[in-house]
Amino acid sequence: MNHMTSSDSGEPLSLNKVVFIASALLSILLIIWTIAFPTYSETMLSNAMTWVSNNFGWYYMLVVAAYSIFALFVGFSSYGDIKLGQDHEQAQFPFLAWAAMLFSAGIGIDLLFFGASEPLMHYLTPQPGIDAASSEAMRQAIPQAFLHWGLHGWGIYALIGMALAYFAYRKNMPLALRSALTPIFGEKRINGWLGHSVDTFGIVCTLMGIATSLGIGVLQANAGLNHVFGIESSKTVQAIIIVAVVAAAAISAMTGVEKGVRRLSEFNMLTATLLLIAILVMGNTVHLLNTFTQNIGDYFQTVVTKTFDVYAYQGDAGAEWKSWWTVFFWAWWVAWAPFVGLFIARISRGRTLREFVFGVMFIPLGFIFAWFSIFGNSAIDLVAGGATELGETAVNNAAMGMFALFEHYPFSDVLSLAGVIIGLVFFVTSADSGALVLANLSSRGLNNETDAPIWLRLFWAAATGMITLGLLFAGGFSSLQSVSVISGLPFSIILVLYMIAMWKSLKEEGSKRKANIVGTVGTAQVLNGGKNWKSRLQRIVNFPDKKKVRSFMDKVVLTAMQEVEAEMNERGLTTKLTEYMEDDGEGLHLKVGHGDETDFSYGVYIIKADRPNFSFSNASKHTEHYYRAEVFLTEGSQEYDLVGYSKEQVLMDILNQYERHLQYLHLER
Repeated sequence: MNHMTSSDSGEPLSLNKVVFIASALLSILLIIWTIAFPTYSETMLSNAMTWVSNNFGWYYMLVVAAYSIFALFVGFSSYGDIKLGQDHEQAQFPFLAWAAMLFSAGIGIDLLFFGASEPLMHYLTPQPGIDAASSEAMRQAIPQAFLHWGLHGWGIYALIGMALAYFAYRKNMPLALRSALTPIFGEKRINGWLGHSVDTFGIVCTLMGIATSLGIGVLQANAGLNHVFGIESSKTVQAIIIVAVVAAAAISAMTGVEKGVRRLSEFNMLTATLLLIAILVMGNTVHLLNTFTQNIGDYFQTVVTKTFDVYAYQGDAGAEWKSWWTVFFWAWWVAWAPFVGLFIARISRGRTLREFVFGVMFIPLGFIFAWFSIFGNSAIDLVAGGATELGETAVNNAAMGMFALFEHYPFSDVLSLAGVIIGLVFFVTSADSGALVLANLSSRGLNNETDAPIWLRLFWAAATGMITLGLLFAGGFSSLQSVSVISGLPFSIILVLYMIAMWKSLKEEGSKRKANIVGTVGTAQVLNGGKNWKSRLQRIVNFPDKKKVRSFMDKVVLTAMQEVEAEMNERGLTTKLTEYMEDDGEGLHLKVGHGDETDFSYGVYIIKADRPNFSFSNASKHTEHYYRAEVFLTEGSQEYDLVGYSKEQVLMDILNQYERHLQYLHLER
């Protein structure tokens, strides 16, 4: 029953030519430039990254902290119980499937690349002020990795995801980047050049973020194939891997979220968890559990200090370290935000803001703690014990770090093969969900339950592969890092605007709640003037079939709405009464226009419900269901049934709700 959830525009599904052509041209030009002038493009990208990091490193540190603080504030606040959808809706996906999808799309592929290598780098080449390979470097290595992969990054995803889902499912707007800016710029501008610019930039930014992660993934996959099967590490092999994986991603994207993306994500989470358990069991288990506990404590003890540490007193060494580590990660998370935010919003309909914020920020955090602590401490312990070649491999060739670690365990070939398979599947899940999001961004007329045409998903899957190829040929990982830092900077400003838009809209929700307690006479109190309580009881325990509810709607509700519409028109109000006769439900909807202010929406829809067990003994027909005439406002079903009300009582209910709406508008003014 989703009469109130589709886009109000009624626009047919089609290609957004302005956004598609602009973003496609920009992407193609970038591919040509990087492949045609690899040395020049690498130098220019590197210089641009250095400039951004030196001049805006402080900004990245502040703004990323603000994103996470705002997301947590919303989750803890009284607004946390607001649904990402209508009030009566349930979550679209089961909890475990939802967690698996958001994690796999978010960062899954990168854990294999950085899981052992990053902690070893922090141990052997630590931040300025800490001696290499010291006990202090050993203790600080894992919490530093936690910082780069923990609350801050997922706070960015939580912010953009909640904003996009809120305006799509709560405000009935298209699931697009532009929608969340409507409270600031207005609907007219958002549907014009400004909205096209935001969506176009979002597509290009998303392509850069995905390309960075897929580039890391292809380096990881090539390293694994070299380690397991002896296949050389070369640009040719990497190009073949990209083509093969993008083809698989295209097939997965064609099947949609419910099938391909969901099932691959669940497989990923299961196999990655089994691999993690294997390393824990075959390693020094007690030591790993001890360090895991201490690492978590160190992270939370130092997270505030590290959040604002820009290495201002460490000179050039501190600036360089910050540029290639923390600033890169913050920019990378921001560059990924349009893609992951849209995808998480796409799979999060029906969850409350509190469920969403805490789920997005803390479910992956637990797995990240376990992954980096177990893999990182295992690798550091081995290097400290004399396995120097493992440390050299991680520092000089990070993609080989995990496979070099496996060499120190039983069944190393099996572990390495598992790592290759998991990496390739993570690769596919990132590419297919990315193609789906990019296709949706370049479409128009999408309602909140449909996806873009298959051909468009295939186009963007291919474009993603070509961008990744171009950046790899331009200079490998360094170019990928540079593009992420550069593209993330302007989009970070859009995320600031998202915070403002969300705050403005949540305050409106608060005004509506205050308006709903205005002292109007309740409908239940005037039923038959309180004189005939038996009639009221009869209405309460009545469980009618659909035919009787239809008759009630025609004779009572429709008549009441028509009288209200006529009287409002007499008083100069603009109204529209609509009758719905659709496959998924029937109903009546009265809309009262208020110009630039929020319109009043009052609907009554026929809803199928389960008959309570106690009613079977008195029922002439032992049917499992009965039907209700439920009231719907803009926020969704109000969960009460009008069947059995008189026309006067329905009139009173409409006026009660309208008076509350006017009170809400008063509070907003």
